[in-house]
Amino acid sequence: MERTKSKKAFEEAIKYIPGGVNSPVRALKAVGETPLFIDHAADNKIYDIDGNSFTDYCLSWGVFLLGHAHPKVNKAVVEAVGRGTSYGIPSLQETELAKLVNTCFPTMQRVRFVNSGTEATMSAIRLARGYTGRNYIVKFEGHYHGHADHLLVSAGSGVARLGKSSSAGVPESFVSQTIVVPYNDTVALEQLFKEKGNEIAAIILEPVAANMGVVPPQEGYLKFLRELTLQYHSLLIFDEVITGFRLSVGGAQKLYGIEPDLTTIGKIVGGGFPAAAFGGKAEIMQMLAPDGPVYQAGTLSGNPIAMSAGIATLSELMQAGFYDKLNAKVDKFESELREAILNKGMVLNRVGPMFTLFFKEGKVENFSDVRQTDQERFARFFRYMFSKGIYVSPSQFESNFISIKHTEEDLSRFVDLTRQFEK
Repeated sequence: MERTKSKKAFEEAIKYIPGGVNSPVRALKAVGETPLFIDHAADNKIYDIDGNSFTDYCLSWGVFLLGHAHPKVNKAVVEAVGRGTSYGIPSLQETELAKLVNTCFPTMQRVRFVNSGTEATMSAIRLARGYTGRNYIVKFEGHYHGHADHLLVSAGSGVARLGKSSSAGVPESFVSQTIVVPYNDTVALEQLFKEKGNEIAAIILEPVAANMGVVPPQEGYLKFLRELTLQYHSLLIFDEVITGFRLSVGGAQKLYGIEPDLTTIGKIVGGGFPAAAFGGKAEIMQMLAPDGPVYQAGTLSGNPIAMSAGIATLSELMQAGFYDKLNAKVDKFESELREAILNKGMVLNRVGPMFTLFFKEGKVENFSDVRQTDQERFARFFRYMFSKGIYVSPSQFESNFISIKHTEEDLSRFVDLTRQFEK
C-alpha cells in the first residue's frame, strides 16, 4: 500500500500540531501505524491522499449512521451556508431541531445545544449539582464522558473509592468529589449510596459502554440505577453521545425502557458538524440561565450549519423501517462473525450497529475484563485489516460502527478476513 503522501503530511503536521494530530487516538501510536490523511469520504468509504480507499467501521467515531456525505444532508448544509455561517442570535433551525430531538427523546422536555459531547456532559453535571444542591458525582470505571477536568478520573479496583486524576494538569481537588465505581456491580453501588447517598447529586453513565469497547449493561442493571437514584433523590444522567440515535431513534433509553432525568447527545445529532446537546425534565432545565442560576453559554452553540445538518439527518433516521433494515443486516453479520471467531481467543460484544472484538478468552462485562485484553494482538489485527483496505476503530477500547451504507458484501468480507486472521 502506497502511503508516502500521508507520511509526509504527518511529518509536516508534527512541526505545528502537538503529536501531529488534534485528538490523540488519531496518531495510531497504539497500533503501530502512522495516521491516515483523508482526502474525501462517501457512503461507507474513506479515501486518503495517496489514493487508497478503506471500508470505514469507525465512521468519525460513530457520527455517520447514514454514511459519509449523504446527499440530503449535504444539500441542507450548502443551502444553510448560503444564508450565513453563524449569527450569535437565535435561528428557526435551533427550535426545529430541538423539536425533533424531543420527539425522539421524550425525556428531553427542554434541550440546550452546545458544540461537543464534553460540553454537554460538563453542563449536565453542573446543572445536576445546581438542581440538587449536592456536590458528589458518581461515574463508572471505564466510562468516558469527555475531557472536562472533574471527569478525567482513574478507576478504583473492585470497590468504590474517591477517584484520582488520570491526566496531568488536573488538580486532585478537581476530582475529589467524583466517585468511581465498577460497572455492572450492584453491591458496590448500593454500599456507596448507603454511606453517601444524601450527598450524591447524580450518577452519570454510558447506558451501553462504548469507550472501553462495547460493554452492555447486565439485565436489570439500568432499572436498578433508576430505582436507586429515585430512592435517594439523586439524578440519573444518561450519556448518549454515542448511543443516541444509533441504538434506536430514541437511543439506549428507548431500547431498554428507562427514563433518565438528564440526557446528553452528540455526534449523530450534528450530522457531521460540531454539535451536541443536553436536556431533561423541564423543572430541571429551567434552572439554566437566563431562567435560573446555573450558568452555561456558547458563542457557536446552535450554529445554523450544524442545526441544518442535524435536521436533515434526524429526518432520515425517523423514516419508517430505517432501524429494522439496519438491524436485520447487523443481526446476520453478528451470527456469521460469532461463528468465524470460535476458538480464536476473541470475544464479540454487540448492541445494535455497535460492536467490539476483544482479544481475550471468556466474557467482557466490565473494565477489569477489558484491561485483560491482548493489546499487541489487537494491534496486529488492526494492521492486518488496514492492509486489506478496512479501517476499524484504532483502539481496543473503542466501538466499531456499521452504517446503513455498509453492504452485505462489505460485512461478509469483514467476517472472512477475521476468520483468516492468524490462520
